[in-house]
Amino acid sequence: MLDVMSCLERFAQATRTHIDLSARVKYASPAYVHVRNRFSERLTENVTCNSNGDFLTSWGYRLGSVDDIEQAAARLAYLLAALPAATTTR
Repeated sequence: MLDVMSCLERFAQATRTHIDLSARVKYASPAYVHVRNRFSERLTENVTCNSNGDFLTSWGYRLGSVDDIEQAAARLAYLLAALPAATTTR
């Protein structure tokens, strides 16, 4: 069985790697992650995770799955006009 809360917490953490975004896990029913662009009060989104492991926006757009949380977070960052996540170079 999928641990939805754990998936949402990992999604929030991946979202925070995008410097323009702020993410908070909301322990409601259903639980969700509230994400906002720090530079705009209007650029916000609530993301849930269903029992199939899909991350969904409040308007039903599928961002991705728990199999690639970083990609799902990157897709949301694009929708919220945020800068890409910082990458490390070696």
